[in-house]
Amino acid sequence: MERVVDAVAEGEALLRVKDLSVAFGERAAVRGISFHIEAGETLGLVGESGSGKSATSLAVLRLLAETARVTGEIRFGGEDLLGLRMEAMRRRRGKEIAMIFQEPLTALNPVMRVGIQIAEAVEAHHPEMSRKAVGTRVLEAMEEVGLAEVERRAKDYPHQFSGGQRQRILIAMAIVNRPRLLIADEPTTALDVTVQAQILGLLKDLRTQYGLAMLFISHDLAVVSQVADRVVVMRQGEIVEEATVGRLFAEPQHEYTRRLLASAPTMKTDRTRPLASVL
Repeated sequence: MERVVDAVAEGEALLRVKDLSVAFGERAAVRGISFHIEAGETLGLVGESGSGKSATSLAVLRLLAETARVTGEIRFGGEDLLGLRMEAMRRRRGKEIAMIFQEPLTALNPVMRVGIQIAEAVEAHHPEMSRKAVGTRVLEAMEEVGLAEVERRAKDYPHQFSGGQRQRILIAMAIVNRPRLLIADEPTTALDVTVQAQILGLLKDLRTQYGLAMLFISHDLAVVSQVADRVVVMRQGEIVEEATVGRLFAEPQHEYTRRLLASAPTMKTDRTRPLASVL
């Protein structure tokens, strides 16, 4: 599959993925992909369902099932993540690299108060902190993501929050340890348009405030255009195009990218004609 890519200078990026492949038995989910993320940069990873986006993100965090066969190179801050012992990898998850999962109700424990769940993220990496200091840090994280009445709401359970509030709680868990890289896997898919805009605004603000680098995964190019600096387009486990946001939307080079853009309705779409298919 032909790949269209902007020229980039070789250097030591915060995250550099090279020739990454992921297979489950005889089925290849990801095929020899390469990309990089600079410190403070947001890279959008776009493609339809089954294109290999989530498998890529889980490979970076080494959260794939033991049956998965992962080859290639994943370097974070110059360190080979695939070569780390699992205990060393656990110390980096949630502290240096954090993830926001797609569905908050699945990611959050329904029988634990949300304050305790955020506190566990702190205690896992800072056992030296006192209970009081951990509690203070939890409330600060909840305030940072725009939750109100945090002392009271920290004692509530996930079902007592709206979908947008639960997503904010997941973001609080992700940023509470001040990671260098945030992986956001379809963080707005289950939200209505208004709440989606609020969450995207929050992520942009946090990126600026803390200098976060971000891997933003989505099937929606319109959403990615609001947060990303560069975009990587995946199809059937391969990267077919990589470009800056401005260039990708103004001059898409690959036919698949053009079909993705044409498949999403806009104010200028001719409603008398069917939308383009990405198949």
